[in-house]
Amino acid sequence: MQRALMETYTQILREELVCAMGCTEPIAIAYAAALARKTLGRFPASVDLSVSPNIIKNVKSVIVPHTGGLKGIRASASAGIVAGDAGAELEVLAGIRPDDLPKIRDYLASTAFSLEPTSGEPVLDIGIRVAAEGHSAYVRIAGSHTNVVHIELDGEVLAERPVDPAEDDGGADRGVLSIEGIVEYADSVNLDDVAEVLERQISCNTAISEAGIAQHWGAGIGRVLLDAYGNSVQNRAKAAAAAGSDARMSGCELPVVINSGSGNQGITASLPVIVFAREMGASHELLLRALVVSNLTTIHLKTGIGRLSAYCGATSAGCGAGAGICYLHGGKADEIAHTVVNALAINSGMICDGAKPSCAAKIASAVEAGLLGWQMQVRGEEFFGGDGIVVKGVENTIEAVGRLARDGMRQTDEEIIRLMIGPSTR
Repeated sequence: MQRALMETYTQILREELVCAMGCTEPIAIAYAAALARKTLGRFPASVDLSVSPNIIKNVKSVIVPHTGGLKGIRASASAGIVAGDAGAELEVLAGIRPDDLPKIRDYLASTAFSLEPTSGEPVLDIGIRVAAEGHSAYVRIAGSHTNVVHIELDGEVLAERPVDPAEDDGGADRGVLSIEGIVEYADSVNLDDVAEVLERQISCNTAISEAGIAQHWGAGIGRVLLDAYGNSVQNRAKAAAAAGSDARMSGCELPVVINSGSGNQGITASLPVIVFAREMGASHELLLRALVVSNLTTIHLKTGIGRLSAYCGATSAGCGAGAGICYLHGGKADEIAHTVVNALAINSGMICDGAKPSCAAKIASAVEAGLLGWQMQVRGEEFFGGDGIVVKGVENTIEAVGRLARDGMRQTDEEIIRLMIGPSTR
């Protein structure tokens, strides 16, 4: 692989595998709110929010960490304004102290909030205008969770960048990814270049998974899987990922290393691979290289879909996990390609109906699809071009699923949002 392409792959991993405290949509609102207050330079007396329907969908049902159990867009903004650290981006709420909690609740109860949904592109769009003492500030985030595209104070534009719905945040070109290239990169990358982000992913995501097993969070899907189906490595792989989501969706105050803007996808792409590597007694080097495969495969699948859609992102991450586990067992580009195509054929109809406790069960289903796709490949079985949405060639199938999720499911997304939100945009 050419050096420039290697560096691009490395940069993609560094950009995508970052820490986040809590579900990334409410945290992005808190980040925008903290930045708006910092820009205003005083405590806002009024807060006007405009957010895309997909943001509303993903904020509605999850607990905002470090808030004592609060939910919703207004709670997210209040936490960011009262106690958020704008410099920490997706860890904006990590520094909240116990004595901040009554201040957040008081501010939420006493401050004038307005909320309006945006229309059209981009599907990830957050605007917040704050005002006090005759001054106002406005911050907009669009395309990805930390992509600040506009900052103004009293009508003066302090920072601005164009918003292109077809682009994300101007980072490394994800379009260069391919399954063949991912495997070649995983085989040859100097692990010193990526070890920091991967070690952080192992540490953070394992810790929140263990918390999800040890305590009862959400619907307890990880615990249910272990109680009902036993201790096989396949079941433990599903349970570990589900348990991490159990905790994260219900306000656990542990950070997660995300993938493609999603903590659930970061959990799903990593924990099954970690469980299998430990079961096998695989070397740490092999684990890291397998995580390269799982993470980049997930990013590759998500690139054509976009950050938010009606297509459950765990499906892509489950495929990534299957690819990483295949790599652990000696699979190369051809075997991994068959694993990915098989998994996509199994689970690509799963919808995203927002962030909430049932995400853990969807994650278990996605990991199961990835494992079944791999086991089919091991036994010489596969789905062929023309079988449903499968197209001849792994890259063609990935492109087809991207079109299905991005374009074909657009109306599905709109109907999901109508069903979830109804007359209220709380």
